[in-house]
This record gives sequence, C-alpha cells and structure tokens, in this order.
Amino acid sequence: MRRMNDHAENWVKPTSERGNTTFEAVQQQVAAMGVRLFEVGLYKADTGAEEAPMIPRVWDAEATLRSVPWLRLQNLNGRNIYIRPKGEHDLSLVDDLTRDALSAMKGTGLNPALIVETSPGNYQAWLRHSEQLGKEVSTAAARALAEKFGGDRGAADWRHFGRLAGFTNRKAKYVDASTGLYPFVRLIEAGGGVYPEAERFIASVKDEFERQRAARERLREQIAKLAPVLPKDLRTIDGFRADARYGGDGNRIDLAYAVYAFSHGASAKEVASVIRSRDLSHKGDERRQNDYVERTIKKALARIERGR
Repeated sequence: MRRMNDHAENWVKPTSERGNTTFEAVQQQVAAMGVRLFEVGLYKADTGAEEAPMIPRVWDAEATLRSVPWLRLQNLNGRNIYIRPKGEHDLSLVDDLTRDALSAMKGTGLNPALIVETSPGNYQAWLRHSEQLGKEVSTAAARALAEKFGGDRGAADWRHFGRLAGFTNRKAKYVDASTGLYPFVRLIEAGGGVYPEAERFIASVKDEFERQRAARERLREQIAKLAPVLPKDLRTIDGFRADARYGGDGNRIDLAYAVYAFSHGASAKEVASVIRSRDLSHKGDERRQNDYVERTIKKALARIERGR
C-alpha cells in the first residue's frame, strides 16, 4: 500500500479501501450537493502561533474524494471538516434542526436533498431549489427556512459552511467523558432532488425580498426629502459617545446616531461605516458584526417611520 506523506491530500485511495463508511459518506454527500466546485474548510479553534485556524481548499468532487485520507488525518489531529458550494448555487443550508423540524419540512413539501446529523439529535439540512439563486435571494431563502423551522438564523446566509459527513465533530462539548471519543457526523439522507414546493417557495421568497427592498427605498426617499442638512454637515458620532445621557452604552449610542444621521439624509452605507468606527469584535466574528450593524440600521429606520 502506498504510504501517506506531506502531500496526503493528493493521495489516491486504493479501490480496495473504498468500502469504508467515511469514503462512502463523503461520496454520497458531494453527489447529493451536486455542484461543480466545493470549498472545503478544515477548522481548529485552539491552534498555535505557527498554525492557521482555518485551512481552505477548493476542490471538485473527484479531488474531494481523493483527499479523504488527508482529511481523516487532519480530523484526527483536531480539525473539524466543513463544506459548502463554491460561488452562487441552488442550495440552502438550514442548521441546528430537530427531528420534528425535519418532519415538518417534509410535511410541507420542503424535502431536503441532504440531511446530516452533526451531533446526537442535531441536524443540518440542505435543500435544492429549482434554480440557481443570486446571493441576496439565496440568503433570504436560507433565513426564511431557518425562521419557519426553528433553525439557526445566524447561520442562514448564501455561503455558510455545513459539516462534511464521515468525520468526527471535534467540539469539546461533545466529547464523551468516559471514552474521550467525539461523535461522528452522520449522513442521514442523500437523495439530492429538488423539493416538491420549490417553485412556489422561491416565488414567495422573491416577492418578499422585493417588497422589503422597495419599502426600504421608499423610506430612504422620504427621509431624504425631510433632510434639513447635507450628510457632510452631520454631527460626528463622537458627540453622541460623549453625551452622558447614553451612559457610554455603545448600542444606544449607535442607534441614536443612526436615527439622527438618517433623519439628516445620510445613506445606509455611510451610517454603517460610522458604526464600524468603534471596535465591534466583542459582537463575535465578522458575520455577527455585520448582523449587528444591519439590525441597528433597521431599528433606526423603523423608529423614524414610527415618529413620522
């Protein structure tokens, strides 16, 4: 048998070994996802200074299968193995689902193309739409599914990583204290088909997306008409930060400034940039920081509309 070396990801698995469950799980998952290219991420939280937390790869299905032995080695060394489509695609990932939620999906014609059990009793579902979606509509579809079935809305966007079946979930909270073993990520279903209600569901997502976009645009136009000064004449956020009324509460300051800035004709892009002028790292990773800025802007616009 050929020995694995430093180029283990290019090591070709002998045909005689292809009956193992890890290879079969990966093979079935990439077939069910059915995209041309994948982004595979190997993540380890507790890395040293010389080791990157995330090792990214871009592979087609064949290269992904060839690299299973290397992925197994990396998983054994503490890395979690994730996968997602490369570029725009026709899939939506719904994370953190229960068995009941999966049953509800199927009961309403939203049958997943792929179901993965990421930890005991916790599931991820990939749904295949009837068409490739743009980034914004794809994110809207993922969020609509998460809200409808109780999934993780924070993980609902157009390019979120899901777990690759056949490897262990290396999160410390899942380790078996008696054995020291981690649970395997299990492939539950891998039919790969488009769900029955695809056209109806995507049509409703597109309609709601356009409705919300039109409403935001109308509100911005109304605010612009009422603006007594140009954005260049705006007070800076530093004045709000120094205002004792806000008690140094960053969230209250950001919201107050956003209401003021929108009322004086500033754009969402300008307001977002100002909010980001303070350190938001305590909010979490970049995605969570983006969510915070988006929520603050939406609250400010809603408050202005109520005031009018």
